[in-house]
Amino acid sequence: LGKCLLSPIVLAAYAYNRSLSELGPGGRGEDEPGVLCQLFAFLMAFFGLAPTLLLLAMALECWLSLGHPYFYRRHLTRRLGAALAPAAAGLCALFCALPLLGFGAPMQYCPGTWCFIRMAGGGPRQLGFPVLYASLMGLLVLAIVACNVSSMRHLYGMARRQPRRGPAPAAAPRMEELDHLVLLGLMTVLFTVCSLPLIIRAYMGAFAADFNENDDLSALRFLSVNSIVDPWVFIIFRTSVFRGFVRRVCRRLSSRR
Repeated sequence: LGKCLLSPIVLAAYAYNRSLSELGPGGRGEDEPGVLCQLFAFLMAFFGLAPTLLLLAMALECWLSLGHPYFYRRHLTRRLGAALAPAAAGLCALFCALPLLGFGAPMQYCPGTWCFIRMAGGGPRQLGFPVLYASLMGLLVLAIVACNVSSMRHLYGMARRQPRRGPAPAAAPRMEELDHLVLLGLMTVLFTVCSLPLIIRAYMGAFAADFNENDDLSALRFLSVNSIVDPWVFIIFRTSVFRGFVRRVCRRLSSRR
C-alpha cells in the first residue's frame, strides 16, 4: 500500500521535472513545502512506523506461541488479531499527523522528490517530533529484537530435542524448526540494519546539530530498502526449494561427520 501511494508521486515529479513542493498546491520551495510534500512526509512517517508496530505484534505472537503456549491458547483469539491491525494503523496515523498540527515540520529533501520530517536545523518545537519518532522506533526495534531472539532460542532448543530419523550415518535432524530459525534470524538482522540509520540521524540532528541532507537521505533510503527486501526474504526462504537445499546441505555435513 505504501509503494502504491508514494511511487506515483515520485514518478510524477520526475515526469514534470519539478520538485514535490512545486508540483502540489501551496508550495514555494524547500522552506515552504506544499500540500503534496506534507502528504508525502505524512505517508513516509506512517509507513515507516505502522509496519514496525505490526512486526512487533507478529514477534510477540511468535514469542508467546513458542514460549508460553498455554497463555497463547487461552488469551489470543482471532478477534483480537483482526482488531489489532486497524488499531495499530489508527494509532500510527494519529501520531504521524502531529507535524501537520504544528508539532514537527515536513521538509523537502534533495533532489526534490522526497519529503520527510525535518530532522535537523530547526527549533525545539520542530525537532521534538523527530526525537520522539526515533525514540519510539528505537523502542520498537529493541522489543522486536528481544522477542525474535527469545523465539530463536526456543526454536533452537526444539530442533535439538528432535530425534534423528532413518539410518544413523545419513540421518539429519528435523529441519522445520531450523527453517523458521534461519528465516527469523535473517529478517531480524535486516530489519535492525535498515532501521538504525534513521534513528541515529534523528538524534544527531537534534542533539549534535548535524545538518547533512545526504546522510538523512541515505537513512530514508535504508528505511525504504527494508520494506522492499523483507518480503522477498520471506518469500525466498519460505519456499520448498530453499528448504530442500538446506536439508541436502545438512545431510552432506552429517554424512561427512
